[in-house]
Amino acid sequence: MSDILYEGKSKIIYRGPNNESLIIRYKDTATAFNGEKKAELSGKGKLNAAISSLIYGYLAEHGVETHLIEVIDDATALVKKAEIVMIEVIVRNVAAGSFSKKYGVPEGTALKNTVIEFSLKSDELGDPMINESQITAIGLATEEELKEMTRQAFRINELLCALFAKTGIRLIDFKLEFGRYDGKLILCDEISPDSCRLWDIDTDKKLDKDRFRRDLGDVLDSYQDVLRRLQNVR
Repeated sequence: MSDILYEGKSKIIYRGPNNESLIIRYKDTATAFNGEKKAELSGKGKLNAAISSLIYGYLAEHGVETHLIEVIDDATALVKKAEIVMIEVIVRNVAAGSFSKKYGVPEGTALKNTVIEFSLKSDELGDPMINESQITAIGLATEEELKEMTRQAFRINELLCALFAKTGIRLIDFKLEFGRYDGKLILCDEISPDSCRLWDIDTDKKLDKDRFRRDLGDVLDSYQDVLRRLQNVR
């Protein structure tokens, strides 16, 4: 493997074979509460890599440009070297997690419309919520970029809700990251049970990172279940 450029909570970023690419390796580390809770779950990295690869392939088939170039092995991918926009885009279909706590909406309540939120991508500051005028005021993104990220977020949500519904999974909410590449915004990072809330449609069983956050157990079994379901419909 080439030189390490960055190591985060769940991934290691390496220098790519050329100036236009990077290599991402998924780690087995599980974290929650901005890294305060941490554990090594053998095989988690491979599961997230496989799930994200399947989802990115599906999105690409439907016209969404992503950073994924190719899968190198079961925990490693070659990706486009994009300039990451330091904003996380959060898409909510159902009240859960911090949304329920902040606004007093019972968890599991279907929202009357899809909610788009932004947070500053900063572990040091705890990824605080940030609004559009604050984003443009400090130069994180332009108004046009915000509109494009929002447009893509709605489209990705539509596609993912349809995909997961076929697997018997309800897409509660999820996080997206975008990067600037070749004059446009493309989808970056990952889409996996680490970055989504996924509930079984019939039982409401949580199949995502909340199993780790809330000490529900069966974390890897639930991730494996998500992968199996996606493989069966892809």
